[in-house]
Amino acid sequence: MRTAVVFLLLLCQPGWAESLQLNQDIQRQSLNHFIYYFEEPTQGLNLSDVIQLEEGKWQRNQKQTFNRSYSTSTWWLKISFRHQHKANLSRLLEISYPVLDYVNVYAVSNAGITEFNLGDKLPFDKRPIRHRSFVIPLEFQPLEKMDVFISVQSASAIQVPTTLWSQEEFFYHHQTQNMIHGLYFGIMVVMAIYNLFIFLAIGERSYLYYVMFICCTPLFLSSLTGFSFQHLWPHATHWNDQAIIVSLSGVVFFGILFTWEFLKLSQQHILIKSIAQLFLFSSFLTAGLSFFITYNTGIRIIIPLATLACAYCLFMGYYRWNSGEISARYYAVAWSVFLLGGITLSLNKYTILPQNLFTEYATQIGSALEAILLSFALADRINKERMMRFSAQEEALLAERDLRHAREQSLEIQKQATETLELRVQERTKELERLNRKLEALSDTDQLTGLKNRRYLDRVLKEEFSRCTHYQHAIALLLLDIDHFKSFNDNYGHLVGDECLKAVALCVKKGLRWASDRSARYGGEEFCVLLPETSLKGALTVAERIRTRVEAMEFMVEGNVVPVTISVGATSIIPTTEQSLENLIAQA
Repeated sequence: MRTAVVFLLLLCQPGWAESLQLNQDIQRQSLNHFIYYFEEPTQGLNLSDVIQLEEGKWQRNQKQTFNRSYSTSTWWLKISFRHQHKANLSRLLEISYPVLDYVNVYAVSNAGITEFNLGDKLPFDKRPIRHRSFVIPLEFQPLEKMDVFISVQSASAIQVPTTLWSQEEFFYHHQTQNMIHGLYFGIMVVMAIYNLFIFLAIGERSYLYYVMFICCTPLFLSSLTGFSFQHLWPHATHWNDQAIIVSLSGVVFFGILFTWEFLKLSQQHILIKSIAQLFLFSSFLTAGLSFFITYNTGIRIIIPLATLACAYCLFMGYYRWNSGEISARYYAVAWSVFLLGGITLSLNKYTILPQNLFTEYATQIGSALEAILLSFALADRINKERMMRFSAQEEALLAERDLRHAREQSLEIQKQATETLELRVQERTKELERLNRKLEALSDTDQLTGLKNRRYLDRVLKEEFSRCTHYQHAIALLLLDIDHFKSFNDNYGHLVGDECLKAVALCVKKGLRWASDRSARYGGEEFCVLLPETSLKGALTVAERIRTRVEAMEFMVEGNVVPVTISVGATSIIPTTEQSLENLIAQA
């Protein structure tokens, strides 16, 4: 009955809103200029009431993105579509601002009303399409008119960037986006691990504060962009808001601590120290209060606080640089880049800047560059200390030349001091070489399965292929794939899927013959085994041994044995200069 009433009201509605004429050849189209909106301060209207609104109460969106900053009102948006072709058309409607609290979407057409309830106040698995953005599937019948009404209410900034996608273009575009985000998070993780090892090696606290700072930064950005809600806490809807405030408070807190330690603020004027201590106290207090105050209040506190803290760190960097602290030059440039990204984000939230690719990714770009530049600053300090040691050594040599005619005892003392200094330099150099080797081993290892990763495999494949081509020896390759792994993940979940990958990787490792056989994770549920000096018969023997091990293992899920099998492709050739490594992989 409710559907019929709403449909009749829709038929009677005047056609004042401009409609988007759908074209099946257009794979991506922004909807922001087709949005009509209405502000509802009292939050008491339903869909029927909204359809009956007079034409004059609707306003057309004139901005590049619908953006109303922080507001306690409920905002109704309307987008009209016309499908004038005689074939069905499937499209995805994306709202690419993942931190909206409540987003209710109503698709009203001749076929009736389809309702979708989304928002980060609902568990992640309630979404019609499990994506970090809000994605709604729309099905258009031939010659159909459809009106889409969107109700938005949120304690965060009211931003509703809307795009209409074909399914192929949507997943291709977001695959590229995920790769960019993965590159960013990878850079931050590598910088954190590298400098953590340096901290463990030399024990200087500035390295620890730096590591904590660059850990909080990607956590804040992953919470803001929806990755954390999707992958880390999909059911923790309350914590999802708090995580943004807590992580940004951590950025301020550890950023100030790092500045205090690196720029030696304890030796500066009492006013400079007092301001730094005020930032530390305020960020710590905001993180604690985030569990008791509303998100709207907390974010209005922490964003200006973070902006001012960045400005303070930037000022101190240039101040110390001007005072003769050479290492501060990297620091000052790093905070300039980070502050630019933070200011861009703040102006975007307060609607001063529009939402676009630059404003959305300015903080990621700025923080990644800042992490790299701050690492340069820390490295510069190490080089500075090393130069001081070399300078001391040179001074000792000069003193030895000037005191050549001094007593023999003085010469012996000077010689011992020089040897001690050289020994310390050698010990420090060996320790750094050990850390570099350890980091290289970590970078060649797949963290989930413990096997070597794709990067390592590509390098070894090229070496072995070149060697076997030169000496005309056989080289064999196995490619393994877990059967029906996508269905396995869908049925049991990604955590069980990860355990399955670990179990299969162990079988692969145990199925090898000797140390020259190399195994690696090729990607996803695929593994690769390189067998130098091996014929096809030998390769098939190894492949069958691995296959039977996997088939025979008892993989338990909730007390039950779940069968796991693999498919293996095997090939063996004696490579020539006319053949390529890609041909060998393709044959496998």
